[in-house]
Amino acid sequence: MDYEVIVVGGGHAGLEAAFACAHMGHKTLLLTINIKKMGNMPCNPSIGGSAKGIVVREIDALGGMMGKAADHHYLQMKMLNTGKGPGVQCLRAQQDKLEYPDYLQNLALHTDNLTVKEETVNALLNDDKHVFGVKTTIGNEYTAKVVILTTGTYMESKIFRGNEVLDEGPDGEQPSRGLSPYLRSMGIETTRFKTGTPPRIKSDSIDFTKGSVQPGTKGKYAFSYETNEFIPVEEQIPCYLIYTTPETHKIIRDHLKDSAMYSGLITGVGPRYCPSIESKIVNFADKERHQLFLEPESRYTDSIYVQGFSTSMPKDVQEEMVRSLPGFENAVFLKYAYAIEYDLIVPEEYGPTLELKKWPGLYIGGQICGTSGYEEAAGLGLMAGINACLKIEGKEPLILRRDQSYIGVMIDDLVTKGTLEPYRLMSSRAEFRLLLRHDNADLRLTDIGYQVGLINKDRYQRFTEKRANINKAVEILKSTYLGKRKEVEEYLTGLGFNELKGGVQAFEILKRPGVKYTEIAKFIPALEDISLDEFAIEEVEIIAKYEGYIAKQIKEAEGMAKLDQMKIPSGLDYLNMDGLALEARSKLNKIQPLTIGQASRISGVNPADISILILNIKKKN
Repeated sequence: MDYEVIVVGGGHAGLEAAFACAHMGHKTLLLTINIKKMGNMPCNPSIGGSAKGIVVREIDALGGMMGKAADHHYLQMKMLNTGKGPGVQCLRAQQDKLEYPDYLQNLALHTDNLTVKEETVNALLNDDKHVFGVKTTIGNEYTAKVVILTTGTYMESKIFRGNEVLDEGPDGEQPSRGLSPYLRSMGIETTRFKTGTPPRIKSDSIDFTKGSVQPGTKGKYAFSYETNEFIPVEEQIPCYLIYTTPETHKIIRDHLKDSAMYSGLITGVGPRYCPSIESKIVNFADKERHQLFLEPESRYTDSIYVQGFSTSMPKDVQEEMVRSLPGFENAVFLKYAYAIEYDLIVPEEYGPTLELKKWPGLYIGGQICGTSGYEEAAGLGLMAGINACLKIEGKEPLILRRDQSYIGVMIDDLVTKGTLEPYRLMSSRAEFRLLLRHDNADLRLTDIGYQVGLINKDRYQRFTEKRANINKAVEILKSTYLGKRKEVEEYLTGLGFNELKGGVQAFEILKRPGVKYTEIAKFIPALEDISLDEFAIEEVEIIAKYEGYIAKQIKEAEGMAKLDQMKIPSGLDYLNMDGLALEARSKLNKIQPLTIGQASRISGVNPADISILILNIKKKN
């Protein structure tokens, strides 16, 4: 074997997969079309957002690299949903579109066990049972124990602007040709999705006074638990908020036939939750306006990303549309918007480990799995890398539960429900989102990162000390009762509470709205010796204030875990299993679930089908 692992593609998924394999000690080859485009951000210049920001924290807690890169050169850091509960709060950072990929490229080229080569893969090396390498367009062949495909939006990609169709990948890059047909020749089902990107406008041609300023959030916020340097909010670069106008809507309606989306040129399915501006106008005709965010792309360029204005209109129509926006009357284009179509593998082809069911040794990660977004891609790439290495090492695979991580929610959704459009993570997809918070990603996943070899001993020791201090603080709060003391009464009455009647548990007092740990700690000498930073203090407060809700979700998660522990033996004949509904037979046969829990989450499989399935398993055993 030339290598132990070969990763195809140098986007966010490919880099996480390659870093994971190399850091776990396996000789890894990363093949990419263009080294200078590794870690590129062809669409929005940001990392994080609703649910996605928590995914980046999870990647970091497991030992991945996206969080560190996102903390390195951000233009702005913002905590979202601060007026809501902790279950939906998350970070979003505007990134420097030049420095972010530069950081990752430099890291990839100087990582032990990792070799990077600039070649395009157009076929795999395989016999009739498994995959053992790749072929490239220049005739080279490389062998490996496992192969991970992370092709992003490059496979058989095409760019669309009006009636203009270009054989290009993102940002006008060379597309990947040949690999997708080869996968189909192996009996792997593919489909075609579509996504798009807005125009980029020269900043000094925009009148920003017609928009409202959107600053970052004051405080020391970061994606990585190891980050200890922060950019003050005063030094961060602001974004701006504007809205479309009636004239914008009229121009779009008048030119719908010119849009590649509505002319019939595009056949791929686009993302429902990140639609083009023309789709918004058509699908939400009652809306008088749509919000647009003006986002800077770099400290070193004058490019502004018009977030929310993705389109596949011709260039001349784009100019009319953009110049109808407030402050854009004299807009100068740096880059026109476009839609892009690409091939991917349907989710029914792979299992929870991201290994292809029909082809042992072949893993996939990122948008080839059917997702959209840098963060989803990175999470899938990391999991593909971890599981590929665990297979090499002869160890049990890592399958994260739905109550453990958003990454687990995403993979479970994909392999049990499939997707007919680019899958996007949202907090509403997680039934246990109060357990999957921004603040506790390390408490959920760092043990796992250490066990698989991606968290070093020094970091793990710091983590275990933090966890012990949090647990000790909670223990002291629960064992301490505060009675009628003048300073306690003054603090609580100052917040509008009645005087205490007898001794009240400090933990119960902390549950009250507005009560702060730092103030309660002043009354409890035992807490003086416990070292907690502001984020650990936040964790203690959440544990107290949301104790009942958290306990309820833990109980529900334990019930689901019992079903996930019930393994389904291989070789069951679902198509001829008496008592199963016809739809259940078809879905179970196609997806081949590994556990009763997974089977119960397949759409079209009802509780009666699960009861029959359990009875048949008992008979078989």
